[in-house]
Amino acid sequence: MDGGGGDLRSTIKKWNVIYPVYLNSKKTVAEGRRIASSKACPDPTCIEIADCCSHLKIPHAIELDKAYPRDFFQVGRVRVQLKKDDGSPVNPSIKTKKQLMIQIAELVPKHHGRTKKQESVPSSSAGGSSKNTKGGKKKK
Repeated sequence: MDGGGGDLRSTIKKWNVIYPVYLNSKKTVAEGRRIASSKACPDPTCIEIADCCSHLKIPHAIELDKAYPRDFFQVGRVRVQLKKDDGSPVNPSIKTKKQLMIQIAELVPKHHGRTKKQESVPSSSAGGSSKNTKGGKKKK
C-alpha cells in the first residue's frame, strides 16, 4: 500500500510550491510576497488557492502539514503542476509560476467563501469605537 502513495508523493515533489504568503497583499516583499501588492489579495488561504487552481484546470495538491519557513505560524501550502513530463504547459495560457500567482490573486477575492463572509461582516460592525479619549501617555 505504501508503494502507490510513495510514487504519487515523489511525483508531487517535482511540482511548484505556492504558499499563501506569496499572494498576500498585507505582507511586504521581505516577508515573502512574490507579486506586486496592487495585484495581490488580502489574506488568501490554501483552500482558496486550491479552488482557484481547480477553476483554472491545473493539477494541485494541498499540504496542510507544511509551514512557511520564514513564518512557521503560516501553516499550509499548495503544490501545482505547471508542466507535464514532456515539458509542455498543463494550461497553455499559464506558462510560468508568476503568471499563475497573478491569476490566482485575481480569482481569490471572487471566491464563494469570501463573498459570503463579506455579506455577513457589515451587520456585525456595531462595536466600532468605544474609546473616545485623547491619545497619549498617562501622567503620574
